[in-house]
Amino acid sequence: MGRLQGKIAVVLGAAGEGNMGQVIARRFAAEGATVVVAGRQLAPLQTLANEIGGLALACDITQKADVLALVERTVAVYGRLDVAVNATGWGLMGKILDTTEEQLDKVSALQFKGPYFFLQSVVPAMVKSGGGSIILITSASVYRVLQHHAAYIATKAAGDALMRCFANEFGAKGIRINSIAPGLTTTPMTLKDVGVPGLQEAFVREYPLGRIGTPEDVADAALWLAGDECFMTGEVLQTNGGLMLRRNPQPADINASLKAAATKAANSG
Repeated sequence: MGRLQGKIAVVLGAAGEGNMGQVIARRFAAEGATVVVAGRQLAPLQTLANEIGGLALACDITQKADVLALVERTVAVYGRLDVAVNATGWGLMGKILDTTEEQLDKVSALQFKGPYFFLQSVVPAMVKSGGGSIILITSASVYRVLQHHAAYIATKAAGDALMRCFANEFGAKGIRINSIAPGLTTTPMTLKDVGVPGLQEAFVREYPLGRIGTPEDVADAALWLAGDECFMTGEVLQTNGGLMLRRNPQPADINASLKAAATKAANSG
């Protein structure tokens, strides 16, 4: 307890009930931070802010003016900014030849332009505060390809490239910038898919630690990155149970696992 005592943190992407952003915000607050929670839906953010004693602000990461306003309001209220987390994302799935221009524009705005705006807005505030920690949520699929996720993977990879560039340029100002790369994680975004009989089993076989991830795993990693004891910047923290030692399952693996689960259910019925 108290590892972030006295720090001012922003968590963007915390409107979804039980998502990574919310779990991170609660963990930071439990460790003593004052947390500003932000996203596109103000009502659930206000509920969360009331729960953790923080501040809720509306912010669309695809709009630079919104991100600047988020940072400016945080500094106006609390006087500084020490930790900033971007937990926004869109798990776009689709066959590589079928992805539309509209989908590309949307995912690029959210996962490339948005993180660029986030870094551009947060860094100057942290320079004035004497340094701090910026954390982006990327994906293990950038490093172990998952089929039918090309646009998602490419834009998350772009976010990691931005992270390294900003970390290199602003490390001398006391700013650490890192990414966390979860694998398949039980979040509201994946709940429907994870619940399909056989699908989770196909992934678990590729995780040496024997299970898929949880938002709490991500929050634990974010807590370390946010704390003063972290001496790391420009890196991707692979918080995915050892998946980097193996691979993501391929469609044939998933289909076989789904078929086996269906056969087992039929025989047990």
